[in-house]
Amino acid sequence: METTLLGIPLWHYLAVACVSFAASIVGGLAGYGTGLLLPLALVPTVGPEPVVPIIGITALFTNGGRVAAFWRHIDRERALRVFVVAVPCTIAGATFYTWLSGRGVSLLLGLTLLLLVPLRRILKRSRLVLGPSGLVPAAALYGALAGGTTGSGVVLISILMASGLQGSAVVATDAIISLAIGVVKTATFGLAGALGPPLVLFAALIGLATFPGGFIARAIADRLSVRVHNALLDGAVVVGAVGLLWRGLSP
Repeated sequence: METTLLGIPLWHYLAVACVSFAASIVGGLAGYGTGLLLPLALVPTVGPEPVVPIIGITALFTNGGRVAAFWRHIDRERALRVFVVAVPCTIAGATFYTWLSGRGVSLLLGLTLLLLVPLRRILKRSRLVLGPSGLVPAAALYGALAGGTTGSGVVLISILMASGLQGSAVVATDAIISLAIGVVKTATFGLAGALGPPLVLFAALIGLATFPGGFIARAIADRLSVRVHNALLDGAVVVGAVGLLWRGLSP
């Protein structure tokens, strides 16, 4: 007889925890990637509907680890500016997400993941420069994406780099913003009834697996080729996005 916890086989927990741990290291190195990879492990386990709420909770652990590891590199002024603008948009995006059906969620996640791969490359090549006024609409866009989709860290990282941050300051500032937005997002899902106690416990258990990733990422940050990492990440995301779209379009 297969042993289960909250109706989910224990080996699923182990598999998702391993993916989460690896994804948290990837995210700690590049500042994004955790939210892009986790849906690939979560959808087969819990279905599409709880994916964004679960990732919202696990992100509290992932980003908490990054904040602790990169604390001295945080740009508090930029973090506060982005957070204040992004909050209402995050609430709106999360509320919209709770209105979608399982098929709608699969299509939304699949399209988002698929579009974020070329978007990351476009933003990198554009060398966009954002002043204080340009940061406002950019933060609003990020907030809407963060509330209703996963993988929005690509956009936030690009915004922070365009505003003048570099290196560890980007990862650190991204982490503190994402942590704060994660709290808002989780509260919104909770109030909307999209997060019951079983899902919260599942997300917390998976989140614990991600916490050490930030410290490991800091230790190997200077030893990994970002080019190789990006290529592998893009490939995994495209495969997962196609799978989600197939699920959403299937009768």
